[in-house]
Amino acid sequence: MRDAEFFRRWMTAAGAAVEREADRLTELDSPIGDADHGSNLLRGFTAVRAALEAGPAATPGAVLQLAGRTLISTVGGASGPLYGTLLRRTGKDLGEAAEVSDEEVRKALYAGVGAVAQLGGAAPGDKTMLDALVPGVAALSASYRVAADAAEGGARATVPMLARKGRASYLGERSIGHQDPGATSSALLLAALADTADAADAADPAGSA
Repeated sequence: MRDAEFFRRWMTAAGAAVEREADRLTELDSPIGDADHGSNLLRGFTAVRAALEAGPAATPGAVLQLAGRTLISTVGGASGPLYGTLLRRTGKDLGEAAEVSDEEVRKALYAGVGAVAQLGGAAPGDKTMLDALVPGVAALSASYRVAADAAEGGARATVPMLARKGRASYLGERSIGHQDPGATSSALLLAALADTADAADAADPAGSA
């Protein structure tokens, strides 16, 4: 079972990954976006870490809802509302339970990805974060690591795509040949989840469910 501490560690790991990859995310965003994806997410996840250290989020759902609210309030452009919606909806779906199973996490993330699709009006193949999130969450039934690998593959698969949503869609065929920064950061988020689960399971092999 996964408690609130597990989800705090996930958000901390996601923030560390964003900090490590911020320059790369901005580099990917430069030719097809506003060249601010890395700096925006870095500001957002820095604020998430501070909020979680200061806030009394006592359940898995509360941790993710606080993280989502913080991203919405601190990250500009489309990234804040989209990532914030993903985490808020996932947290809401987890409810108020003190501990949740991996199957409940999978179902909640599925609901979160659905909310992102509804908010952005995008679908897989549009060269957006959904191209990493959808295959990643679909693979959660196998394991967190398989999900992370599927998300990474989904992000790489955006390179030859023509952008049909978001800032990159304004470029038409000039968007082809570039990896989508949102899909790339989404893959980082699921990789951080897999790292957190691996560490938790290594420390307590009987604790996963």
